[in-house]
Amino acid sequence: CLHSFLDTRGCDYHRSMSSPLSAETSCSRLSTHLAWGALSMREVVQATRAARNALDPTQQGGHRRALQSFLGRLHWHCHFIQKLESEPRLEFENLHSAYDGLRPEGQNSALLEAWQAGRTGLPFVDACMRYLHATGWLNFRMRAMLVAVASYHLWLHWREPALFLARQFTDYEPGIHYSQMQMQSGTTGINTPRIYNPVKQGHDHDPDGRFIRRWVPEMAGVPGDAVHEPWTLSAALRRRHGAAEYPDPIVDHLAAARQARQQIWQVRKQAGYRAEANAIQERHGSRRSGMRQRGGRSPRKREREAPVVQQAFDWGQES
Repeated sequence: CLHSFLDTRGCDYHRSMSSPLSAETSCSRLSTHLAWGALSMREVVQATRAARNALDPTQQGGHRRALQSFLGRLHWHCHFIQKLESEPRLEFENLHSAYDGLRPEGQNSALLEAWQAGRTGLPFVDACMRYLHATGWLNFRMRAMLVAVASYHLWLHWREPALFLARQFTDYEPGIHYSQMQMQSGTTGINTPRIYNPVKQGHDHDPDGRFIRRWVPEMAGVPGDAVHEPWTLSAALRRRHGAAEYPDPIVDHLAAARQARQQIWQVRKQAGYRAEANAIQERHGSRRSGMRQRGGRSPRKREREAPVVQQAFDWGQES
């Protein structure tokens, strides 16, 4: 698996990791082997460096860039594991206390169960969840979208979705898992809230609806772009195309996203928010070399000037 990725499958990794159609083969698929110890991180890093260095930089630029991108994600893998080791409460508590009480602790069981079952009425979301049920794996962007829908559109506390996903992922790694759950739920205090539009994600990463039609068979006969928004069809047309049994959306995803965004940003305006965020950044932020020199400003000063100091990286090494 390692060598097929380094030699052939990974040549377009950096461009193909986002779509579930291409990620299945273009991602390394090493995350399960790393999580279970069949391969060591040191072995994977050294093999990747060797493969990258063996390429002719004048003729294999794309492949070299892909392997360099993968190396970066291997570093982030360890960075996130270290977060949990240094602060184990990440598994149970919001990293930034300003988000305590923002979402109800008692889950809306109907919304949670619909999300878990792949019955939200949002076809691309449901396709990704059903694919995860069947395979135990999903590429990073789609994992992030599933958590965003649970956290923002359905306004569920991240704890129960985290436990559910931990039981689905064959590559479950606690340090990555809980760091990413909080990052994608917007509770770290140092990351941009990423509220994915689940319909746009479908158009971007499954433009022909091939992934949806395969994993949500109720959509198999729905023509054209309607596969992304079947609620736009009349009841008669849905019956004609065999989609009558597929549920309507359990929320208005656009209205829910607007409301979630407003509530999240109101929290960020609270007195004392920035001071606690600075302390979190000091403890958990990246120590990448060169950050201080870039733009002539220190990381702390840049953090004061903008609400974002990190971006979301790897979940399962994007692999």
